[in-house]
Amino acid sequence: MIRGLGSVDVTVDVEATINDEERKQRLDDLTGLIEMIRPAVQQDGGDLLLVEADVEKGTVEVMLQGSCSSCAISTTTLQAGVERILTDRLPWVTEVRGGVDESVDPEESAAMGRGAYVPKYEY
Repeated sequence: MIRGLGSVDVTVDVEATINDEERKQRLDDLTGLIEMIRPAVQQDGGDLLLVEADVEKGTVEVMLQGSCSSCAISTTTLQAGVERILTDRLPWVTEVRGGVDESVDPEESAAMGRGAYVPKYEY
């Protein structure tokens, strides 16, 4: 406690001060950006799904589906692609978590598109 100022309530959540309109705008911006990214993932037989978003804390969870489930570079797609784009374009996004849909059979996933193809080089 600072003398003369009284006590300060440390339980006040500064992030909780965003209003409903700003929450809606953040969610609209996020879903719009996900929709912009999806065609690039779909070209290889995959898809990008928004699983959960906490627009107050800045956390976003996404899932790669389809041929991305068996793709050797799905982690790179999430980190270098999706996470980078979301954090670059939406300043409130602080963390992007993601994974692949593991309910899809690996052979079925590989048959969905080029995403499972890893070239072999002969030297």
